[in-house]
Amino acid sequence: MGFPTARRDGARAAGRATGRGWHYALTWLVCAVAVRVFFRLRYEGRPRLPDGPYLLCFNHQSWADPFILLAILPWRRRITFFGPKEVDLRIGRRNRLIAWSGMALPYRPDKTDLLGATRRVQAVFAAGGVLAIAGEGHIHAGEATLLPLDEGTAFFAQHAGLPIVPVALNGTSWLVFGRRLRVRVGVPIPTAGRSTREAMRELTHETWQALHALCAGYPDPVPPRVGSLWFRFTEAFNEWPEGVRPPVDEATRDD
Repeated sequence: MGFPTARRDGARAAGRATGRGWHYALTWLVCAVAVRVFFRLRYEGRPRLPDGPYLLCFNHQSWADPFILLAILPWRRRITFFGPKEVDLRIGRRNRLIAWSGMALPYRPDKTDLLGATRRVQAVFAAGGVLAIAGEGHIHAGEATLLPLDEGTAFFAQHAGLPIVPVALNGTSWLVFGRRLRVRVGVPIPTAGRSTREAMRELTHETWQALHALCAGYPDPVPPRVGSLWFRFTEAFNEWPEGVRPPVDEATRDD
């Protein structure tokens, strides 16, 4: 597999990012310490992570999910998150924080820049990095719930010929001091030889099944008191499609 254009783009990106490398390193250090100080972490399946570049697909329940993944994934392989969806990362507190950290690859939600996005994704892989995608596209309520996955996950992995690694995060729906967080790494899903539209749909379904199996059955935690410190901390950066957090008992459940 070769990405000549991606390698050139990756080299240019690395050159531009040299001055911001310490932003990423500082973000990783703060996240690594904070996650282990504030939460109890259970990490399952770490040996399943490939040695080379791969695409990581995770479920999404909180604004903190990317920072938790950053904190626990191996430091030796830089992780880049596909998103947020706004092109201008100066808009919104969360976006400015993500932009400052240097770990985001923004995209156009109207999919008018697919070629450019694909080149930027290839540059991440060509540099030996990991691309992480919240396959559902936005956060949702319900620990054991998994919404349909966008086909972009399968498209980028299939285009690069790299495996998809499903990773389930549980316990992040409410961020409370001392709460147990569980991260489960699934078996990598190969993409070699899959190049048709039908194969992409099958790969998307296979990824959904694997990710759903990793998070199915996890109980929903007791939420903190409305207006409390941890309630406000959790909801500070959450952007709900409905405008407000939907009740869990009204969320679509698949388990």
